[in-house]
Amino acid sequence: MVFSSLGFLFIFLPVTLMLYFLAPKRAKNAVLLALSLVFYAWGEPSYIILMIFTALFDYSAGILLGGSEGKKRKVILAFAVAVNLLLLGFFKYYPPLTDALSFLPRVDVRLPIGISFYTFQAMSYVIDVYRRDALPQRNIIGFGLYIALFPQLVAGPIVRYRDIEEQLGDRRVTLADAVAGSSIFCAGLAKKVLIGNTAGAFFAYVRDMPTDIRSASLAWVGLACYSFQIYFDFSGYSDMAIGLGRLFGFRFPQNFDYPYTAIGATDFWRRWHITLSSWFREYLYIPLGGNRRGRARTYLNLFIVWTLTGLWHGAGVNFILWGVYWFLMILADKAFAGRLLERLPRFFAHVITLTAIGFGWLIFAFDGSEASLTFSAMLGYSGNLFGSAGVASAADVYDLLRCLPLLTVAAIGSTALPIRLFYRFLGKVRPSLSETAAAVLTVVSFAVSVIFITASDYNPFLYFRF
Repeated sequence: MVFSSLGFLFIFLPVTLMLYFLAPKRAKNAVLLALSLVFYAWGEPSYIILMIFTALFDYSAGILLGGSEGKKRKVILAFAVAVNLLLLGFFKYYPPLTDALSFLPRVDVRLPIGISFYTFQAMSYVIDVYRRDALPQRNIIGFGLYIALFPQLVAGPIVRYRDIEEQLGDRRVTLADAVAGSSIFCAGLAKKVLIGNTAGAFFAYVRDMPTDIRSASLAWVGLACYSFQIYFDFSGYSDMAIGLGRLFGFRFPQNFDYPYTAIGATDFWRRWHITLSSWFREYLYIPLGGNRRGRARTYLNLFIVWTLTGLWHGAGVNFILWGVYWFLMILADKAFAGRLLERLPRFFAHVITLTAIGFGWLIFAFDGSEASLTFSAMLGYSGNLFGSAGVASAADVYDLLRCLPLLTVAAIGSTALPIRLFYRFLGKVRPSLSETAAAVLTVVSFAVSVIFITASDYNPFLYFRF
């Protein structure tokens, strides 16, 4: 598992960079597309045809939209969106549906890696062409590269076509781009490997503990570890993708903006998985009418958007409940909670927001029964709600102490404080050292991350399954 993900990337990336920069300018897109297909085929050889079909189909839909007018354009758009959604729905939702509905014929299919991400990118293209916000891409190599570009192919960020339309045709990589891209990549790798994996391992330890001996303290710490795991894992991968894109001349959009520093649900979702939130806002919420058709319609639109946001993550009931939970949190934020939090001292407002976020991850991480058992443990009760597992046992002290440094590093690392202190210190001591110090940190973080990867067999990518 380790070699098939990060291990393969460390072999694949130098070869790709060498071949890409040796290729003549006119052939760079073709070389990068071919290598991106090789990258995807390494992890999903049986589904490479599905991704190629998506690229060819939506490329053709864009060409047809460019040469049509009136009702014909609406028919083409509706057909293109329907095909994309049917493919996504079949592979992502049909197998779980057969478990719930026994009369449906079973089909043995696995979820293709990254299908939610590249399907949404493909749909954004045909919608933008339909709206005339973008011109049809007539170069099949360029469009194929947009769909299959390997840095953000399997777990985002979701890149809208018009954001990189010009870059597909003409881009340059300067020395500054190479340095910045390498730094961003190594920072993301360190976030994912050093903090995300470590937090995930402790969460797995708490999760697998018998519920009747899981104390309230460990349950809360386990939830905190999962909260940090999903942030550092996903934002780390996004940073790696953004950094790799920079090495090839692409400027991918930011996907996270220190979400755990948010105050209120609305602020959190302005900072978490920004590209998914903006996709749903632009291609669903606003077309539904947004907040322009009265309060009742606004609430309905929000309910639709958040339910589908939960469903986008998976067919499990917990994902749908998670979407509904955030709909209620956003609703409360707009109705009264936002104003209430503004009146509180920032520390208390922040604690309330983090608690709400944590309960959201509790729903997200577990199905209904496991979530209720974990919640019971957080209240100090055993799984059958009789007898108390206590706030903390003597045996828990060791676990809590060994987790404390991780939680401290993760809490500080989820803010902008380390970067601000780094540059403020160097600015006072010797400003010219900042670039050198950043380069040294990049090399050191990369080396330490590689050591951790080779020494551990725990290396999940949480968002690969979405």
